[in-house]
Formats: sequence, structure tokens, C-alpha cells
Amino acid sequence: MSRFAAPIAEQIWDMKYRFKAQDGTAIDGSVEDTWRRIARAIASVETDPAKWEEKFYHALEDFKYLPAGRITAGAGTGRAVTLFNCFVMGTIPDNMGGIFDGLKEAALTMQQGGGIGYDFSTIRPRGAEVKGVAADASGPLSFMDVWDAMCRTIMSAGSRRGAMMATMRCDHPDIEAFIEAKKDPARLRMFNLSVLVTDPFMAAVKADGPWELVFDGRVYKTLQARDLWNKIMRNTFDFAEPGVIFIDRINTMNNLSYCETIAATNPCGEQPLPPYGACLLGSINMAALVKNAFAANAALDLEALDDLVRTAVRMMDNVVDASRFPLPQQEAEARAKRRIGLGVTGLADALLMVGARYGSVEAATITDTWMHAIARASYLASVDLAREKGAFPLFDADKFLASGSLAHMDADVKDAIRTHGIRNALLTSIAPTGTISLYAGNVSSGIEPVFAYAYTRKVLQKDGSRTEEEVVDYAVRLWREKMGDAPLPEHFVNAQTLPPLDHVRMQAAAQKWVDSSISKTINCPEDISFEDFKEVYMAAWDQGCKGCTTYRPNDVTGSVLSVSEASDKTPSEAPANGQQDGEVIYLSEPLDRPAALEGATYKLKWPGSEHALYITINDIIISGHRRPFEVFINSKNMEHFAWTVALTRMVSAVFRRGGDISFVVEELKAVFDPRGGAWMEGKYIPSILAAIGGVIERHLIEIGFIEGEGMGLKSDPHAEVVAIGAPRGKSCSSCGSFEMRMIEGCMTCASCGYSKCG
Repeated sequence: MSRFAAPIAEQIWDMKYRFKAQDGTAIDGSVEDTWRRIARAIASVETDPAKWEEKFYHALEDFKYLPAGRITAGAGTGRAVTLFNCFVMGTIPDNMGGIFDGLKEAALTMQQGGGIGYDFSTIRPRGAEVKGVAADASGPLSFMDVWDAMCRTIMSAGSRRGAMMATMRCDHPDIEAFIEAKKDPARLRMFNLSVLVTDPFMAAVKADGPWELVFDGRVYKTLQARDLWNKIMRNTFDFAEPGVIFIDRINTMNNLSYCETIAATNPCGEQPLPPYGACLLGSINMAALVKNAFAANAALDLEALDDLVRTAVRMMDNVVDASRFPLPQQEAEARAKRRIGLGVTGLADALLMVGARYGSVEAATITDTWMHAIARASYLASVDLAREKGAFPLFDADKFLASGSLAHMDADVKDAIRTHGIRNALLTSIAPTGTISLYAGNVSSGIEPVFAYAYTRKVLQKDGSRTEEEVVDYAVRLWREKMGDAPLPEHFVNAQTLPPLDHVRMQAAAQKWVDSSISKTINCPEDISFEDFKEVYMAAWDQGCKGCTTYRPNDVTGSVLSVSEASDKTPSEAPANGQQDGEVIYLSEPLDRPAALEGATYKLKWPGSEHALYITINDIIISGHRRPFEVFINSKNMEHFAWTVALTRMVSAVFRRGGDISFVVEELKAVFDPRGGAWMEGKYIPSILAAIGGVIERHLIEIGFIEGEGMGLKSDPHAEVVAIGAPRGKSCSSCGSFEMRMIEGCMTCASCGYSKCG
């Protein structure tokens, strides 16, 4: 009998978490082998490894406790990878040498698979004087472009997809440019952006008072706080970025406020961390702990929850000792404070199973009760560990207990901490769990509502073909098993139908008992007014959230609706043929090459290069429309030979797959050459690859494939439209399908599982 509740769960395990040799031979024969590997590796630091291996195995068994993907894939493999999920890098000095030292550290961290966060507020603004060199500063955004290029380079070298967070204070002189940076779709694609919003700024916004933009004691500009707030809101409304981080609240509530200052977070925002801070993540599967689901006496097993949380805390504490670290500073920081991030997944499914509507006052009250139980068990487990193994090295009882997040903790827990100390400085966090939630049987992700009761997913088979399969939410599948064809109850709501302020209510209820932060996306309807949209952020501030991330579908961000969500029918009512109104079908096999093609050849002379490049782009005709089919790049310069051949093969392969291939242009145009670009036809081109991207873009415009420079796809003759109705999402840069959606702050592809955040 398979342990997997759904085919997609087994596929995720095989693709992402199953230990395999370099040649692809499976070493983990079953998911039980994976659980055993993880349990043995994490127990290896114990004085009685055999005892704890069994305890840890049973916590992992049947997906009750879900370590984050880095641990699940890496523990016990012997590979040189970090088991920590997220890092914030060191403070960036305001000098060229320090900036590029920081860039090197970031590259080394990302090479081992770590997502990173940086505060760019420490770099002087654009136009500020640079003493000693008779020049003006280029500003933090120019250096963010360098980081962006580094991340692309690390990705192209075959490492795990890069994920970066950039933050900037709301009083930095370049904050307006930072807010609007993502208006250029080709810029800073490797970054998530968030504004560090302070308490004085929010007070000025509410009072409609003035706000000074300051650096190094000098006031560069004064503007109305509300005008700056509206600029943040307008860009988030239109482009889904930047996010908002309430940084003073984070520092006030930080258990370690007496020995660290936080200015950045990891890429998804659930881990505010100090310079060189690192954290590991794991989640309790709440859906697996519900007894008598859908019955009148349905309830979460609080006794089982307490035991599981205590085991999970011990496992995560052991990972601090078992893991490698990209940098020695990160190791020292992690072991001095031993912070962990235990969270939940499957919360929405658990609420459905006990009869509560996600977003309701009742659901928020239940969430408060459950999260309180988790926080209490976590802190008491860490106290027990301190009695056995010692408190974290920087523990100071009086200062620790005076922090904001301990103010509402139970008196007996605080007494225990004062008497025995505590092993881990921070214990709770709610992370994005998209992939591990699928692995656990498609439970609802993190504390998010159910995104869709069911959807169709394209699966790449070993022979290269693609099949479609229905992916059903865990709670819906359980309902079908227990209730047959009975219609879903009214309390089964999803992310698209939920009012935004209900999202905020749930985030605030969970935040009360989370000492770090929460990764959550508040889905807003496309037709929400700008004033109502701004109210979502003000509600998050007023209700005690530490940050806010929203997603409103529109022509720029794409639609979050997919086939199943567009239908009012429940999965059991869906048509038998699997087709829904608005479905768009894309060819799943590459096109064959005709004997003859039409095309054009372009000459590109890069300044300083002796020989020109000749770029030939051939097109194919489909349904009377031209679309690019292949690219050839030729040059007499033999130094160009290897990379031009590689580039032509890759780009041509993408062209032949069909779908929206305009992202190729965006990617090429964004490549930055650290040796410097060149001015061509009155424009600064950052690299020769960017120039090639410009040539391809010009060709696509000339054949009518895209509307104009930077405008993206005009029409797709490779698509057969079955029916008109549902809007498409953004195209996925991995598989080309139009299934990108915002989940927990990350654009994620429902078709192939690609996530911008890795």
C-alpha cells in the first residue's frame, strides 16, 4: 500500500526529495527509506542516536512533520549542501571594496542553495558625492543590478534556482526609484522587493504629515508621507511589488532585540534575520492531526500536536549542529542563537475538516488556539533541551523575557525560561510550503486558504510526452471518500472568493503566536478599488501583522485563475472529458522543421570587437501567422564559438516548444557584463548578450509576434483556443505554460512546479 495520497505526491518525492546517485540511480528505494535517512542523520548528533532515530522516524511517518525541502533532500546524503533554508547577508558597507566582498559572499551562499536577503539602505544614494574620486555615487539600485546578474550567473552554472530579497528603508533618498524599479519587466528579476516601513512613517501617513528622505544625516528631500505611501500602494496594486515590512514592529517583538538589529528578511519574508543570520524551517501538518474529520465531533488532536511539536523542535535543534554552512560567519551566528522556524501547513484543510470557514471570526479564534498550543509546546520543549544540553550562548533571562513577543506568553512558560533557560532564541515561523504540501498529499499550503479544490496538471513522462492528471485538495479528497458525491458544504471557500480582509484576519490571528514572521499572500480581486486595496495594508498594520504581501491579477501581473478555479462547479461536477470553459491547449511536442523556412539575417557590431556577429532568425508559418522557429549566430571570432553555439541551440529549442517565448528576450536583455556595456544607437546596452536579445526583440516586432519593445507577446498562433473566457496567467519560464500564480509571496507554476523562490 503506497504511503502517497496522490500521484503528484509521489512525483514530487521522486523529483525533489528522493536520494539518487549522480547517474540518476535511486538510492532511496521508497519514501520510508527517505524518512529513515533523514531521521538517522538528524539523530546522529545525539548521545543515544538509536533511541532518537525511531522517535524522529515516527514524526516523519505519514507526513505528520515536514522538514523543509533543503533538509528532506540533503540530510544524510553526504553532499556539500546546507540544510538551512534562508540567510540574510552581512551589512553592506558604503564602499566599493566592501560592496564586492558582499557580492562574493552572496555568490558562495547561493551556490550551496541558500536564499538570501539584503538591506541596500546602507549604500549612499544616487548623485551623492564620492570623496577622493571626483565622482557621484551611482546609488544602491545600480549595485542591485550587479547582484541580479550574479544570481543569473549562479543559476546558469547549474545550481539551484536563486532567490533574493532586497529591502530599503522608507527614509532612504532613493526609495522612490526602488519602489518603481519593477516597472521595467526586465530589471531585477531575481529579486523580491520590500520597503522597510517604520513606526514614525506610519504615524506620518495617518496624520498626512511631511516625511524626510535622509542619508548620513543629510536631508535630501522632504515630501508628504501619504504621497510616498500612495506610491508604494500604486506600484503594488499594478505590479504586485514592492511588499511592505513593518520593520520597527519586527525589532520590538524580536526575542533578541537586546543583541541584534534586523534590517532584512529572507526571500519570502517569514524570517526577519540579523546580518549573517540563518534559519531552518519545518512544518507541522495540521490536516494529519484532525480526528473524526467532517463529523460533528471533529477536532484537532491537541495531545498528539503537543508530542509532535516537541519532537520537531528537538529535530530542528539537532540540524543546527548537523548542517554545513556556506560561510563561517553564518555558522557562528546560527550556533550563538540557535533560532529555528517551526510552522504549520494544511491549516485551511484542518479548518475545513472541523467545519470552520477560513477567514471567519470562528476560524480566527480556532487558529489562535492552535497556534498558541504550538507556541507553548515549542517553548517548553526548548526549555527541556536547555536543561539537557544548555541554553543558547547569548541567552540573558531578564532581557529575553522583556522582549515584545514574550509579553503574552503563559506565566508558567516564562517561569520555566527564567529558571532553566531556553535552547533556541526564536522557535516559530510560517514558511511557504508549496512543494512539501504537494508531497504531503496536496494539503493546503502554510496558513493560506485552499487555492483550488482541483486543477489539471501537465506531467512530463519519461518518454518526453505530457499527460494530464487531476490534482485534488487533500480535504476535498477526504470528503469524497467519506461522503461520496454529496456537494461540498458552504464553508469550503478558496483564495479567489475570500474577501481580502478575511485574509488579514487569519494572518493576524496566527502572528500573535509566531515569534518570527509569516509568508502569506492576500489575494485581491482584479476589480478592487485602489482605496479598498490600500485599506488591506492599513488593516494589516492596525491588526499587528509584521508585513503584508498582496496579489491582484491584472494585465501586468497575469491572472491567478486557472481552468478549475474559473468554474463554479465542484470537482465532482466537472465534465468527464476534463475540458472546461476558457481552457487553452498548447502543443506539448516540439515542432518538426520544414524543408525550407523564411527568415532574416542581422549584423551586430559590438564596440571594441574586431569581428561582427551575424544573427539569422528563421520563422515558421502557423495558421497564417509567423512565429520564430530557430536562431543561428555566426562570427569569425573563435572566442565566441562555444557560447554562441550553446546559445543558438538553447534559444532554438525554446522557440520550437511554442507558447509565449517573449521571456527569452527579457532574459537576454537583462544580462549585465561586469566588464562594462556599450552605447549603441543612443542606448546603453549592458552586454553583448543583451544586444542579441535586442536583435531578437526587433525581429519579433517586425513579424508581428510581439506588439513593441518591452510589450511582450502579441498573439500566439501556437495556441488552439477551445473557448474564450478565462484569463491566462503569466507564462512560466521553465515550461512555457500560462499557469503562474502568486502563492505565499512567490510566483509558482501549477503545471511544472517551478517557483521563482526556488
